[in-house]
Amino acid sequence: MPSQELLELSAVELSRKIHAREVSAREVMEATLARIEAVNPTLNAIVSLRDGDALLAEANAADVELAEGRSRGVLHGIPQAIKDLAMTAGIPTTMGSPVFARQVPEEDGIQVARIRAAGGLFIGKTNVPEFGLGSHTYNPLFGPTRNPYDTTRSAGGSSGGAAAALAARMLVVADGSDMMGSLRNPAGFCNVLGMRPSYGRVPSGPGPESFFDGMATEGPMARSVDDLALLLSVQAGYDARAPQSLPGDGAEFVPPIRSDIAGLRVGWLGDLGGHLPFEPEMLELCRAAVDVFAGLGCRVEEPAAGFDAERVFQAWADLRSWRVAGKLGGLYEAAATRDKLKPAAIWEIERGRVLTPARLEEASVVRSAFYRAVLRLFEKVDVLILPTAQVFPFDVTLDWPKEVGGRAMDTYHRWMEVVVPASLLGLPVVAVPAGFSAEGLPAGIQIIGRPRDDLGVLQVAKAYEQATDWLARKPAL
Repeated sequence: MPSQELLELSAVELSRKIHAREVSAREVMEATLARIEAVNPTLNAIVSLRDGDALLAEANAADVELAEGRSRGVLHGIPQAIKDLAMTAGIPTTMGSPVFARQVPEEDGIQVARIRAAGGLFIGKTNVPEFGLGSHTYNPLFGPTRNPYDTTRSAGGSSGGAAAALAARMLVVADGSDMMGSLRNPAGFCNVLGMRPSYGRVPSGPGPESFFDGMATEGPMARSVDDLALLLSVQAGYDARAPQSLPGDGAEFVPPIRSDIAGLRVGWLGDLGGHLPFEPEMLELCRAAVDVFAGLGCRVEEPAAGFDAERVFQAWADLRSWRVAGKLGGLYEAAATRDKLKPAAIWEIERGRVLTPARLEEASVVRSAFYRAVLRLFEKVDVLILPTAQVFPFDVTLDWPKEVGGRAMDTYHRWMEVVVPASLLGLPVVAVPAGFSAEGLPAGIQIIGRPRDDLGVLQVAKAYEQATDWLARKPAL
């Protein structure tokens, strides 16, 4: 099979062919390295790429194991590049920061270890913003990741390297993570799929703190829903080292995913009652995508949000600043590292350090009231829909959009406020393509499910995928 055809295969089909020994792990690795050599110098999606001879030797070993009747798992022999925020043993994990430019972990993170155990061959890392802050992938170590559909534009973030690598056929599936919109914004920007699982579905860590962080999660990215589910089936499952991880072993997500959603009640939230500004075309494009569900026998409604979106954003911003200040405060205190922090990190730390206990308690009260309001929404509808971003991919040389729809943005992440509702509540979300602007720039929508209904939201995404052809539109690289 020609190398480019290999990289067009789904992960499900590639795994089947490798295990049937119709193609070899070496062939797949050779094709992957050739593709990276051809397009990564332009896109800058893969960083810390390992030595090619060493990778080919690992692929050869994977082929020998299969010849002897031994498989490590569903990812056996499939190249993987881990997001550069996730601890990866033996491979630099820089977090896009000069502070950690030489950090080489001795231990894998939990989901990284699971991908390795399932047979994934680690070729390097995918690029991120510094410390994952901001939905635009650029940093002082590696520079910006460019959008495969327009290399003058951002690939989004913080899983921008993963999304760009998927769209450019350098990877067939990829891991990512999401505190704000980091699995959803880059998926929308790069015309791929990203899933933010329910909080706790994919255990985080191990790390020094295991209880406070209730908003960030790792999850899968892919070019098909079945591939998304395949990687989630590897990543998900309880781990005692992550005390808030959910029960199960990921088996419920093994593809194929069922796709019958006739009669489903779909709620379009749009601009949250006029609260959110959008770039021209975005709302209309995403609303047209929602009409796909009507054609599938669903009932599309436009319920009132039922909550004060500004209070929700402020509660989220307070909780986020508090967590960032806790995690990065030591770097801020040390003179040797403070100057190496990006302005967004300093802003979060300084803001988080002056928050009073009463202010944090109030943020949690607002969050709790918001949760109850969303539960009331789910009495009326089965899934909620929002755009994945308020803008189309923007100029890659910018740090962040300062204005959207004629409205000034007062923080470096206000332009991504549309992703906050699901993040704050830890709801399962799949980002799917919504089409392209008149300039040919991708956009996406979020399919948001009820608490812990990860399988249900995958099923809705699968039906949508089958009814659309956006994922077949490849970048002209």
